[in-house]
Amino acid sequence: MKKFLQEFRADMKFKSAGPGQKLTETVGEKAPKEKPTQPALRQPRQGPTDEAQMAAAAALARLEQKQPRARGPTSQDSIRNQVKKELQAEATVSESPEAPGTKVVPEPKEDGSTHLTVPGVYFTCPLTGATLRKDQREACVKDAILSHFSTDPVAASIMKIHTFNKDRDRVKLGVDTIAKYLDNIHLHPEEEKYRKIKLQNKVFQERINCLEGTREFFEAIGFQKALLQVPNQEDPEEFYVLSEAALAQPQSLERHKEQLLSAEPVRAILARQRRVFRPSPLASQFDLPGDFFNLSSEEIKREQRLRSEAVERLSVLRTKAMREKEEQREMRKYTYTLLRVRLPDGCLLQGTFYARERMAALYGFVREALQNDWLPFDLLASGGQKLLEDENLAFNECGLVPSALLTFSWDAAVLEDIRAAGAQPDSAILKPELLSAIEQLS
Repeated sequence: MKKFLQEFRADMKFKSAGPGQKLTETVGEKAPKEKPTQPALRQPRQGPTDEAQMAAAAALARLEQKQPRARGPTSQDSIRNQVKKELQAEATVSESPEAPGTKVVPEPKEDGSTHLTVPGVYFTCPLTGATLRKDQREACVKDAILSHFSTDPVAASIMKIHTFNKDRDRVKLGVDTIAKYLDNIHLHPEEEKYRKIKLQNKVFQERINCLEGTREFFEAIGFQKALLQVPNQEDPEEFYVLSEAALAQPQSLERHKEQLLSAEPVRAILARQRRVFRPSPLASQFDLPGDFFNLSSEEIKREQRLRSEAVERLSVLRTKAMREKEEQREMRKYTYTLLRVRLPDGCLLQGTFYARERMAALYGFVREALQNDWLPFDLLASGGQKLLEDENLAFNECGLVPSALLTFSWDAAVLEDIRAAGAQPDSAILKPELLSAIEQLS
């Protein structure tokens, strides 16, 4: 059988070799075809019969089965090396010229595209009402706070303390210390020592003087700087001293203290960019700008760390709960999400949200657009399941990032009650002012 297979292979090689070539011919020359004028000196070689070809093919198949197949890397070291190569390839990221240090995902279209679902992510300044881009919000909010000093210096200084200082723990410690100073003045108005604050005091320097806005706050509520003589000390020292006018209005000091303790940082508000579209077969298509995908430098480091951990996870059997947890963590890398709700008449209601916002925010957004906002309704995911099982769930925990199409549905029990009363639900779902600005989705 072995000899037969050798002859079979040789015969097939001979037949597929093509026309012959003279030794005197150069490479590439082809000998002209000539019709044979004389009969061949020998009979052509007979090929194997059909039965022989079938037997040969079966034998070849058996031989191939016996040969060991090439196997990929199975050791843990080989797997780790392969993943590390992929991580190194992914580590080379492009940077956005507008925001250095941010990773730009190549999939989304550029902001200049005319077919983007939204032009970008925008914010509203809560003090001026101005519409801001992502890179404008911090500077504009600070300018608005500084300009507020001319009208309400106490409120402006409180906003500056809570907004300009990023370390929230340090801000809380400083605010609590200021409140303690004011409490002592309120509880002991007759004692002069509580009306004075030594600026070189260690507690004052470490907790209060290091914060932006505290100087403006003390001056706004009635403290004045003064050089006072200290007992057993030759040189005077600088103090904050409460004026007599401020001391005569203890209720104002108490009110300012409560304002200071209850204040929050002033942040630009995410603009929903609410839009209404006519029924369209493109409802499930989302062309998002880069704002929905850009990652800060801290987020890039976190993503690289998470990817590096994947090297160690390759050799570990993961449970379903572990896989779901990893999927949720993958969803958390998005900062914003674009949500679109298909109404019963086919129209589409669209808005921008933070990925970490709760489901209750979406229901409130839809209810504000309804003409009959008192009627209960449901929002259904693509699989038909209701979303409001837990209104405290975030969009990224529900998989609704970076975009999603939901379906609006009136509460079935309420519809039955309306029909039983001989009435019909209003065909106009959205408010007239929204319908007047309806657009064509493209």
